[in-house]
This record gives sequence, C-alpha cells and structure tokens, in this order.
Amino acid sequence: MPIKAFALKAKSIVCVMQRTAFDIAGEDRTIVAARINGVLCDLASPVSPDDKVELIPIGSPEGLAILRHSTGHVLAQAVQDTLPGTKLGIGPPIKEGFYYDFDVERPFTPEDLVNLEKRMVEIIKAGQRFERRVVSEDEAVRELADEPYKLRLIGGSGGADVMEVGGAELTIYDNVDAKTGARCWGDLCRGPHVPSTRYIPQNAIKLMRTSAAYWLGDQKNESLQRIYGTAWPSKEELKAHLTFLEEAERRDHRRLGAELDLFSFPEEIGSGLAVFHPKGGVVRRVLEDYSRKRHEAGGYEFVNSPHITKAALFEQSGHLDWYSEGMYPPMHLDAEIDADGVVRKQGTDYYLKPMNCPMHNLIFSSRGRSYRELPLRLFEFGTVYRYEKSGVVQGLIRARGFTQDDAHIYCTKEQMPDELDRLLTFVLNLLRDYGLTDFYLELSTRNPEKSVGEEAEWGEATEALRAAAGKQNLELVLDEGGAAFYGPKVSVQAKDAIGRTWQMSTIQVDFQLPQRFDLEFQGADGTRQRPVMIHRALFGSIERFFAVLLEHYAGAFPPWLAPVQVIGIPITHAHNDYLQGVAEQLRELGVRVEVDTSDDRMQKKIRTAQRSKVPFMLIAGADDVAEDAVSFRYRDGTQKNGVSIADAITEITGVISARAQV
Repeated sequence: MPIKAFALKAKSIVCVMQRTAFDIAGEDRTIVAARINGVLCDLASPVSPDDKVELIPIGSPEGLAILRHSTGHVLAQAVQDTLPGTKLGIGPPIKEGFYYDFDVERPFTPEDLVNLEKRMVEIIKAGQRFERRVVSEDEAVRELADEPYKLRLIGGSGGADVMEVGGAELTIYDNVDAKTGARCWGDLCRGPHVPSTRYIPQNAIKLMRTSAAYWLGDQKNESLQRIYGTAWPSKEELKAHLTFLEEAERRDHRRLGAELDLFSFPEEIGSGLAVFHPKGGVVRRVLEDYSRKRHEAGGYEFVNSPHITKAALFEQSGHLDWYSEGMYPPMHLDAEIDADGVVRKQGTDYYLKPMNCPMHNLIFSSRGRSYRELPLRLFEFGTVYRYEKSGVVQGLIRARGFTQDDAHIYCTKEQMPDELDRLLTFVLNLLRDYGLTDFYLELSTRNPEKSVGEEAEWGEATEALRAAAGKQNLELVLDEGGAAFYGPKVSVQAKDAIGRTWQMSTIQVDFQLPQRFDLEFQGADGTRQRPVMIHRALFGSIERFFAVLLEHYAGAFPPWLAPVQVIGIPITHAHNDYLQGVAEQLRELGVRVEVDTSDDRMQKKIRTAQRSKVPFMLIAGADDVAEDAVSFRYRDGTQKNGVSIADAITEITGVISARAQV
C-alpha cells in the first residue's frame, strides 16, 4: 500500500551526539523503529556517536510487522481488561495482519470483537508508551506466575521460535500510562515495538475473525482461541485491504466450485480429498490434455507408477528420514499367523506414495542406460498422498490427495545447464498459455541442518540454477535455506488477476538420489557414470493449479477451458430443434455446447447462462430461423443480432483454437 514518499526509504545516518534513535526520528510518526549497527531496535534504544542508525518507516515490511505486533499487544491488553482471568498464548505479526492466542473460558463471539475493538481504540487514544525492560529468568517467572503458557516459553520448553523470547536477553514490554507513568499492562516479548500506542492509527485497525488453535500449532497441546486482526498505516490502506479481501472472497475457489458445480469435498471421503463433478472433470481433462500435447512435443516420455509401495523404497530415497511426518501411516501387510498365534511369515510395511521420484528412479535403473539416451525425460500425472494437518488443509490449494504433473530428467553434468534453460523456458511458456503472465523467480538454497550431500555438489547445482534463471530476464529472489533435503530449486512465482502471488512450477537439481539408487549410464568412453537428476513439477498439482486458475478468472474461464463453451437459448420451444441442429454442427467441431430446453423464460435462461459463466450464448427466435441466423451474445452482456450460423461457428471455433480471452 502506498504511503508518503519520504517514508518509503529508510534514512541512514551516522550518529554524532544524539542520545537515542528517537532523537533522530523526532516526532515523525511514520518512523516506528531503528536498525542500530544492523540490529532492529526500539526508537528508545541508546546510540553512541559512532553508531550507524537506519530509521524504519511504518510502510516498510519491517515497519508494518512492528505496527501489527504492537497492535497485537493492544488486543491482548483489551482482552484481559474485558475478560479478566484470560491467559495469554502467543501473538505474532503475520502477512497482512496479526493474531493472538488466548486461553479463555468460552469461544469469542462477534459481539466480543466489536467490544474489543472499542477497548483497543481507548488504549490507542490514551497514548500508552511501550517500554522495554530486561529481566532475569527468575524475575520473569515471578512476574508471570499467573501466565502458564508464557512460563513454558521462558525455560525454552516451548520448542518454537516465537516473538516472546529469543536473542541474548529476556525482556518484558510494559504499557505505561502517558500521564502518570503507571504500568497499565505488560507482556513477555523480545520486540521491538512502536514508541507509543498513538503510533497506531485508531481508524486503520480491524479485528477480522476468530478460530480455534492449538498451543504452538501442535495438535497434542491445549486448544486455545485465536483472534485475527489487521493494522495499516492509514484508513485508506485499511479500506483498500478490506476491498481486496472482498474480491478474494468472491473469487474463492471453494465457493466457485460449489456454485459452478465443479467439485466437492464429501465428508464421507475425508478432509482434503476432493471429487470432481462432470463440469470440473471437463476443465481438468482439458488442462491435462493440453499439457500432454506440449510435453509430447517437448520430447518427454510418459510413464505410470502405483499409488502404494513397500517402505524399503522410501528408506532408500531418504523420505522416511526427512519426510515421514508428511506421510500417511504405514499399512502392515502380508503377515501370516496360524491358528495358534505363531507368526509363519513376517509382514511388510507399505506406504501411500507422497511423491513419484523414487519410482521413476526404478524405471531408469530397470535396464542399462547409455549416454545416447540422455537427456531422458520421464513424465507422469501421478497421484500422491500427504498427511497434511487438519488446520492447514485448504480446499484444492492444500489437499491430502492430489495429482502432480511430475517430470524427472536424467542428464549428464555437461547437459545440465542447457537442460535447465530449456526446462525453465518450457514451463514459463506453458504457464503463459494458461493465462498467467506476471512472474518472478525464487531460488531456494541449502539448509545445512536439513540436507544431505557434499557442499561442492550443492554449490554446483545452485549456480547452474542461478544461471538458468538469469537468462529469463525476470526478478530473482533468494530463499535462503528453503531447499528440499536433496537439492536446491528454482520456483516460478506467478501473480494472479488481483495481484496475489502463487508458487507454480518448481525445478530442483538433485545429485543425491542418483547416488542413493546407484543410477548409472555408460559414457562415450565406456565408463560407468552417474546422471544428474532434475525434478520438475509444472503445475505443482492439477488440483492446486485448477484452483489458482479458477480464482484468477473468477470462474469465467477462457472459452478453450470453459466446461460449457456455448449454450443455445431458444425463445420458445418451437425453436428447440433449430438450435439443436446448430449445436450438432458445433459438436462435430469439438465444441462443448448445450441447449437450454427448460420451461424457463428466455430472460431467465440468459441469467442462468451468465451465472454459469458460459462464454457464448446463441439465441434464436422465428426471425433467426427464417434467416438461418442467431443472436450472438457474449458473457459480458454485449450482443450481435442477425449473425449467420456459419459466421457464428467460425468466430466460436476461432476464439477457442487461439485460446483467446473474451
């Protein structure tokens, strides 16, 4: 969101004689914190003449996080003022807002949120100062004796990196009355915070919703009540954010999926497991068919693998060591026990596969390979299963069962740079064909604590990806430590129609799995050599890509993707057969067409077609029949009358074949 231009850039000053960072910022409330010699601090922090001080504006990412975290403290104070006896959990800033968890006697109600907002405004108007105080563990334990969750964090038993603790010191932030200096409230926190509540615009905060939440996100822990809120530098920015949220809600794929009869999540099947209805099945088939066509032209070979496998395969790949928490529990099968309870044959653990790569390695190793076969590009629409926690399952975006458009490329080290360049160009062009055009790239590098392999191999793979990304002339953002355990990756981040960013395609270079599976090929000199393995998912998953496109287009798919491309609307029943004849001509050309022969009046049929977001409507009455024509109506409501059937068919098929928007 835009703010005053002078506040967008951090001011860098070498301190001469100032006592605190606040002395540099003065009364400018667009400055909320400072970085002193590289460390983020409160404005009240002391500085010396040799210190380098950067002032943090409220509209910067760090400034917004500080604003929102400070607002979270105001919320927590309001809750304990309004509902005495409530115990505090944690309250971090998050993207576009903040939340705070509470142990409260009953769930919060909408009326509670209204009352809490009023109390928050009172606290903000009071101008309470945020004052940082260093305490020892013993002092913190005494002060927070009535806060059991905070006590767990003090000793480090929480097991999580949270805003309350961290760094070299244990600190408490007091909210202090601006007039009397009396302590109004306090919380365990490492900060920083804005200087006072007056830095929080009272007309730019809002409590959004409530939910249940487990302590520290672990379902084995206590269930708490969470309040989500948001805070912005100005009323205008809050209003723009709320308008954005309304538009995002209108585009929510779960709502559109139900309205357009595309898919559902039957309770009888289970959380995160979707079924696609006929119309959704059409869109999915078109997505897959076009992708298959492009992959075939790109030199890929199509394979298939089973949904379940013995545990030994994932032990060999390393997934049971690094990924077991994301896998469904094993099924113990094939054991034989006689009537006396004696085990005649030990059973075997089987797992639903969470990914396809180990099985593709078995295809590679099923026979001897020559350098002449490389690059070998294997492609599969492979359904996988991942046991996502119930709290993170989100429609088709985060599901437990989904189908990946999974490719694995085996090549020589010499071929790797060209293959990565080719791969990235391929995935970007294919995404553009589906209507996504605004991209940046993200390079995820090694996390030494969660990875295997030699540093030199990781370095070579990372630089190869960096070079390939550089050729695309797109912004490259570094994601330090974000790689999978076996290799670095480049991911394509795409912006949708309302500016949200979605991770799409990923390309990962892997030197580890070829070693674990002892993959080899015969080189030109007759020696046995190890291939490089490149993992590549273009959509990520069909389901997630379906959801992204559904939200991007707000359900109004371009004609080539629309489940119903044309609907015939007869003015009376007497014109049904005429439009059925037109529909038959379109079907012979591969167009998905229906004729509305219901008893509804014509205007209602048009409204129904518009609600269903059908791209083209062909309306026919007596005059049209006489002239061998139709009235050609578009999805946006514009209409051309007296269009010949031949011209209508030509226009429809031309738009579809060109994959054009309407």
